[in-house]
Amino acid sequence: MVAETTEYILASARENDVKFIRLWFTDILGSLKSFAITVGELEKAMEEGMSFDGSSIEGFARVDESDMIAKPDASTFVILPWRPQQQRVARMICDIFLPDGTPFEGDPRNVLRRQLARAAKLGYSYYVGPELEFFYFKGPDDPTPLDAGGYFDLTPLDVASDLRRETVLTLEEMGIPVAYSHHEVAPSQHEIDLRYTDAMTMADAAMTYRLVVKEVAMRNGVYASFMPKPLDAENGSGMHVNQSLFKGDENAFYDPASPEHLSATAGHYVAGLLRHAADFTLVTNQWVNSYKRLQPGYEAPVYVTWAYRNRSDLIRIPARKPNRPESTRIEYRAADAACNPYFAFAVNLSAGLEGIEQQRELPPPSEENVYSLSESERRERGIETLPGSLGEAIDRFAVSKLMRETLGDHVFDSFLENKRIEWNDYRAHVSDFEMKRYFPVL
Repeated sequence: MVAETTEYILASARENDVKFIRLWFTDILGSLKSFAITVGELEKAMEEGMSFDGSSIEGFARVDESDMIAKPDASTFVILPWRPQQQRVARMICDIFLPDGTPFEGDPRNVLRRQLARAAKLGYSYYVGPELEFFYFKGPDDPTPLDAGGYFDLTPLDVASDLRRETVLTLEEMGIPVAYSHHEVAPSQHEIDLRYTDAMTMADAAMTYRLVVKEVAMRNGVYASFMPKPLDAENGSGMHVNQSLFKGDENAFYDPASPEHLSATAGHYVAGLLRHAADFTLVTNQWVNSYKRLQPGYEAPVYVTWAYRNRSDLIRIPARKPNRPESTRIEYRAADAACNPYFAFAVNLSAGLEGIEQQRELPPPSEENVYSLSESERRERGIETLPGSLGEAIDRFAVSKLMRETLGDHVFDSFLENKRIEWNDYRAHVSDFEMKRYFPVL
């Protein structure tokens, strides 16, 4: 079977005049990494893998050089539409191995794959559909929005319609189906939603999506940013994670006999997310800037609550389409579009499965606006708050047994070291705010 797959990829490369293959992988911080090989090396790469310096996968906390093997996944062979149409360039996403053939613990794909295997042992398949938001600006050094449009606007204000159109067409040419695209709430903010699929395929697609958005923007002389909160007084960019578990072809979150048709399994899953949300916020919101988005008044969730309809809650249950039980899902709303999607999906799944395994009880929904409650009222109801800064998120994550088990010792320790470096750098930096506020008067 491997030989047949290799021969199919080699034949496809010949037929499409592919001369270069970019081997992609993702580092611990969710940055896309790549090195190129010629098509003549492709057969060897697929059979044996290609060696590279593995310290590049460690983010800021790099260690001494160490050999790793990048082995391309045959299912991810795609020609890059924005590269030259003669002597073309394709990409393949790789799994990372140690020289002895052992899967590398620090590979984000390996982290997600372990959680998918855990779900499979319980009889489940995990499906996700992220809603990734981003901004267009005039340039990387000029954060001026391109328009003053608003939510779902279809007016001349939305000058980025053609950019979204080109992005959608490029994604679909690469075999990544798109469900929706539209203008978001903030000026020059946009959203393109990918069609629901299995978590590994979606994590690969999300990494590709972010690159495609930036490539299309760059070709058109503008800059696209997934920074969680680039503008002071506007909403930030999130990545709402719609998710469900299936047993075979049946949605395990659907129960026609229960209120809102939400199954007991779904209730336990949501209870697990609520219990561990503050612990894994460092993963879903991993940057200093992430916590500028998680502020009251900007539509991002701050309190650990759930509801059937209310969009102020951390988790909501979107309305199910009539006669479509497969569309029953839960939506986790805190994650931002700049996180590592492999880790984000892995920690969501892990927390939800822990809720199922422990049969955790789901608290009552919070259908009222939780932001309108006083602090004492929230305290009386036992409503927890998500970490308010990267430092608080680090402290919660550092003592989480589930996060260490989910990510593995290597990723857990390295990710924590990376985040502590970032937090210490931020704390030592004297900002423009401080200079403007204090320098003239102190």
